Amino acid sequence: MKMGDDGAARNHLHNNQVFDLSIDVLPQGGTKCYDDDGRLKRSGTVWTASAHIITAVIGSGVLSLAWATAQLGWIAGPIVMILFSFVTYYTSTLLAACYRSGDPVNGKRNYTYMDAVRSNLGGFKVKICGWVQYLNLFGVAIGYTIASSISMMAIKRSNCFHASGGKNPCHMNSNPYMIAFGIVEIIFSQIPDFDQLWWLSIVAAVMSFTYSTIGLGLGIAKVAETGKIRGSLTGISVGTVTQTQKIWRSFQALGDIAFAYSYSLILIEIQDTLKAPPSESKTMKKATLISVGVTTLFYMLCGCMGYAAFGDLSPGNLLTGFGFYNPFWLLDIANAAIVIHLVGAYQVYCQPLFAFIEKSATERFPDSEFITKDIKIPIPGFRPYNLNLFRLVWRTIFVIITTLISMLLPFFNDIVGLLGALGFWPLTVYFPVEMYISQKKIPKWSTRWVCLQILSIACLFITIAAAAGSIAGVVLDLKSFKPFATVY
Repeated sequence: MKMGDDGAARNHLHNNQVFDLSIDVLPQGGTKCYDDDGRLKRSGTVWTASAHIITAVIGSGVLSLAWATAQLGWIAGPIVMILFSFVTYYTSTLLAACYRSGDPVNGKRNYTYMDAVRSNLGGFKVKICGWVQYLNLFGVAIGYTIASSISMMAIKRSNCFHASGGKNPCHMNSNPYMIAFGIVEIIFSQIPDFDQLWWLSIVAAVMSFTYSTIGLGLGIAKVAETGKIRGSLTGISVGTVTQTQKIWRSFQALGDIAFAYSYSLILIEIQDTLKAPPSESKTMKKATLISVGVTTLFYMLCGCMGYAAFGDLSPGNLLTGFGFYNPFWLLDIANAAIVIHLVGAYQVYCQPLFAFIEKSATERFPDSEFITKDIKIPIPGFRPYNLNLFRLVWRTIFVIITTLISMLLPFFNDIVGLLGALGFWPLTVYFPVEMYISQKKIPKWSTRWVCLQILSIACLFITIAAAAGSIAGVVLDLKSFKPFATVY
């Protein structure tokens, strides 16, 4: 949008308010208060973007990495983690270059992943991207609800176990904990958009480092206590599991690792919070390098030390599978940190889905006061809160639905693997590669084009294998499953 050419006052409608952009025009086409697209100045930096990414990436996925390493062994486990980190970083830089169409500094902004696909690829691919992205975000919300309830129960069971001196097995139903998590998410889901989530992301990022460090420390302590490093070069031995189970579990481990690295589906939305100059793509590339570097180091340490401590018996969830060893208060802190982190991560992942539904509703029913009108609620000492009735009703219904599905399907490991598999290839690899080829006009059959296609096809095979392994795990879980009656 070009502004300031004729010096005339121009009014732009955004978020149901009229802004006059005719004053204090800056050379780049923005103003002191507004960016070049008429929106309020973005204030995001490398560090806020890194916090958002770390909040999204070091999620519950880290807890299944010891189990994933146990399926693959000392050779394949770390190699697969490094390969996933490299692919995620590389394709994220390709995706970051697609935030603006045309010129990387002054080109048209793409506010969402779907906008980027629409600008660069268009056609039916936009709908496919939308379905895959938003179904994946919906699935992540379910996965995080399950993970948080397991951690809340771990705290309760740990205290019960110690109070009874180890005599009471302390079995309990997961439903009340999922409902409690859902109630908290209903409250936090009323935060209007990404820009106002920065503080929640920073708290969540700190929490993720807290429980990852505790998990790592307990793994090291366990190795020091036994004086030996468990595990083998090829992973869990046939005998402990059958040959068929070994294959399916290895495939599922790929899905778990893919899930642990997945944040591409919200990358563009995070990038849209960044201030410029420097160009948003430069800032995002730095944030991606910092975040992927830090998370890979943590993943390697947590995955490998968990495997070294437990070998073939590595639990599916590192911090709830320790068997309530002392110091139990430390495990309680770790599990509390997981719950706090997941409260924030749930919001970071769901904001793009919330924004998409709300934007679509506004476009379809522009005259509906229920959808468009904000009610200002004064808060002493703070700016008034804009309550939107449609946002209140729709986001509450969304949280209730994800909570109910979580109560129906409480299979942490298999759900994590399936989500990782379904989202990895299309969102982390295929669309970024295709958009980059289109934007940079890379000739067909050139060396660069062939290399990018080989990368995409290789990742497709990994996704198919991981999805197959996770589906096999879910089918196995369903055999001994009763709806709404899961007891741990």
